[in-house]
Amino acid sequence: MSTAEKIASLRSKPSQSSCRSAYRAIFGGKITEPANPRAIAKAGELRELVGRFLIPEPSMGLRALCLVSLLSLAALAPAARADDAFVIGVMNDQSGPYADLAGPGSVAAVRLAIEDFGGAVLDKKIELLVADHQNKVDIGMAIARQWYEERGVEAIFDITNSGVALALQGLAKSHNRLVIFDSASSSDLTGKSCSPYTMQWNADNWSNGVSLMRLLIKQKLDSFFFITADYAFGASLEADARAAIAEAGGTTLGGVRAPLNTADFSSYLLSAQASHAKVVVLANTGADLSTSLKQANEFGVAPAQYIATPITYLSDVNALGLAIAHDLIFMQSWYWDLDDATRAWAKRFYERTKRMPNDNQAVLYSSVRHYLEAVAKAGTDDALTVAKAMRDAPIHDVFTDNGRIREDGRVVYDRYLMKVKTQEESKYPWDYLTVLAKIPAAEAFRAPGAGGCALGAH
Repeated sequence: MSTAEKIASLRSKPSQSSCRSAYRAIFGGKITEPANPRAIAKAGELRELVGRFLIPEPSMGLRALCLVSLLSLAALAPAARADDAFVIGVMNDQSGPYADLAGPGSVAAVRLAIEDFGGAVLDKKIELLVADHQNKVDIGMAIARQWYEERGVEAIFDITNSGVALALQGLAKSHNRLVIFDSASSSDLTGKSCSPYTMQWNADNWSNGVSLMRLLIKQKLDSFFFITADYAFGASLEADARAAIAEAGGTTLGGVRAPLNTADFSSYLLSAQASHAKVVVLANTGADLSTSLKQANEFGVAPAQYIATPITYLSDVNALGLAIAHDLIFMQSWYWDLDDATRAWAKRFYERTKRMPNDNQAVLYSSVRHYLEAVAKAGTDDALTVAKAMRDAPIHDVFTDNGRIREDGRVVYDRYLMKVKTQEESKYPWDYLTVLAKIPAAEAFRAPGAGGCALGAH
């Protein structure tokens, strides 16, 4: 029987109780937007057919309303979350300036984690939702609210943008849900804005900026000028770096703020050159870092001034090429070519994405696996119970041998000071980095309480 024939047969005897239930569901706001385009199209088709059959008969108004409710409910049903799925989400930049360092590659890492865990927890199949917040706080908040309230999402991972991440802190707490920041790097996330409902897995701006500033000052590169991403991430990175510079006896000569996704850095680079600072700090990352470094190369900023890039990923080096990126020094949490275990995992990732993972993507794999293991051990999806189980268990996986989660949500582990190879030093594809030093966890991360978080500050 066709859809039109089914509608015609329903015109005569709609169930009164079903009508009331459907009406409450539709107009009481419990049914949400269809989960996919096919459901949306189906809803539109049904409504059009109902209109064609019933609108010409005014006396059938109540029956029409009932039928529209029932059919809408049926059409929208795919959006409802069945109770047989355990739902988690990845929210990041899928198409903008941070898509290369996070984006689809991070989703691939999460899928590997789910598969390696076994695909189910608490006797439910694990379902993964993915969304692009477009680096906009309002969009990120709307997605998270809809996921928590209507899609049954237990935990959200990644985030990428620090502005979005900071906004999500309160929302997660109010909904008794977890957010795990895998690539959002503002130090405030485990500082003054810390929360028992959130954790920060990859390194923060303090960890990335302080060690590098101290190293440069030891090398007599002791005056600095900042070109900074003009939002929460950049402000946090510059503040942490300035504090480290002052503490080590260096001088900050000035700085400028550049909007996210800037195409032309010429005026900012001219200001940096005019400052005569020994070091120009590019307090940005992703596509902005690639663009500003390429233009700095064109302007001949180096070698007269050293260019420091505290937040640099393997994907950034790949985008720049060794001809431009060679000899950059920065901190990394992980590198694909460290040992046999990292190479084996990276090979699996490469088979799916045709590129090697950066440390953000290894972090996502680690955080999702550790979270699912904690859910299984705790035997519940309650956020604070799971968070405690996560803190109680050491982190030992392909990402780190000695990780642990502090009370303030900061995940700590040994890190690496790394240098980009020259073209002559690179011997095979993706052979980009060499380890200069291994930094113990106690030195790599800010001490508990130092950033203003009262959780575990003792």
